[in-house]
Amino acid sequence: MASILQLTPFVLCSSLQNQIDFYCDRLGFSCGFQQDNYAFLSRGPVAIRLLECPPRDDGKLLGEEQSFYIDVEGVDALYDSLKPGLEDLPDGRVRPPFDQPYQQREFHVIDEDGTLIFFGEDIRPRG
Repeated sequence: MASILQLTPFVLCSSLQNQIDFYCDRLGFSCGFQQDNYAFLSRGPVAIRLLECPPRDDGKLLGEEQSFYIDVEGVDALYDSLKPGLEDLPDGRVRPPFDQPYQQREFHVIDEDGTLIFFGEDIRPRG
């Protein structure tokens, strides 16, 4: 019987090395494989695949219409641990933790090519 193991989104980028540095230095990922225009990064059970691509014809950032969600436990602690690496990003690239009406506590980060990364924790009452 087949099983689905994991989702690893492709994240398009204009500079593979810049994105590897961003995800590793600022978000705590590790680069497990890199070759030509491709890299595989992971942090615990979460993984992404970076793919270096030519610029878009419309002039928009490669990731401008991409996003992905990473479910976590301890979203505030994770944000606090990443904050030193996020503080010098330009305005608008980081949104600190806040509660959503759909009962998730989230923070958001935009990578080097415009991809929006959501980090979120379920805050529904338990019991």
